[in-house]
Amino acid sequence: MKLAIYGKGGIGKSTTSCNISVALAKRGKKVLQIGCDPKHDSTFTLTGFLIPTIIDTLQEKDYHYEDVWPEDVIYKGYGGVDCVEAGGPPAGAGCGGYVVGETVKLLKELNAFDEYDIILFDVLGDVVCGGFAAPLNYADYCLIVTDNGFDALFAANRIAASVREKAKTHSLRLAGLIGNRTSKRDLINQYIDNVPISVLEVLPLIEDIRISRVKGKTLFEMSELSPKLVSVCDYYLNIADQLIARPEGIIPKELPDRELFRLLSDFYLKPNDYSHDTSIKTVALENMIL
Repeated sequence: MKLAIYGKGGIGKSTTSCNISVALAKRGKKVLQIGCDPKHDSTFTLTGFLIPTIIDTLQEKDYHYEDVWPEDVIYKGYGGVDCVEAGGPPAGAGCGGYVVGETVKLLKELNAFDEYDIILFDVLGDVVCGGFAAPLNYADYCLIVTDNGFDALFAANRIAASVREKAKTHSLRLAGLIGNRTSKRDLINQYIDNVPISVLEVLPLIEDIRISRVKGKTLFEMSELSPKLVSVCDYYLNIADQLIARPEGIIPKELPDRELFRLLSDFYLKPNDYSHDTSIKTVALENMIL
């Protein structure tokens, strides 16, 4: 099974991805996580360091695939999760989709795709252009990491649109949303009431999740010294169990940006909160999404 995880930049997507990978491994699955970001830091929480990228390794070998060995590009992370970083083109040049394609090509040459029960693509932020939407070409399911915020749900809606487009030509489905570090879900509920999507889990608003990224450790590794975190790990295990059960998934319904804005704006535009006419503010905010 192949999974592609997307979400707004800074939402905690890579931290979530790493913990899901460990949870899947703890359920007995052989897991490969592929970071698809020029920063090549997707797997940092699993390995504790920035591993060499596939694109840099290929360049060093003059793109002679036969000279690349699995140990050159696949690194063992916490919990037995194998880790790969695709890397990316220099800033302002090249195409992320090309790098993802080269990564998949090399891993197939190494027969790596056949050795894993689950391959997880952790994809750069909410960039869903043709390049960074490329992992959707290989995925069975897309998962979207969000929070209970306006911007994150706008990004989620754009990602859902990409899934809908890719599903026309690929056997791709949206497995659901994961709410990260949030104590509320009223905006999430507003969204899924209009675009029916499963919520796989809503992760608690605790500082340890953010700190784990800084420490370069998964919540599972931190829980070995801090038993209070065991209950937090159960959230990720629940996500893993749902994925292993192979959810039916959906092709998301279309919800235009303007309609989504009007759906969510009531939570931000309350007459008593403003000294000026809220209709003026509504027009101003609507113009932001044009």
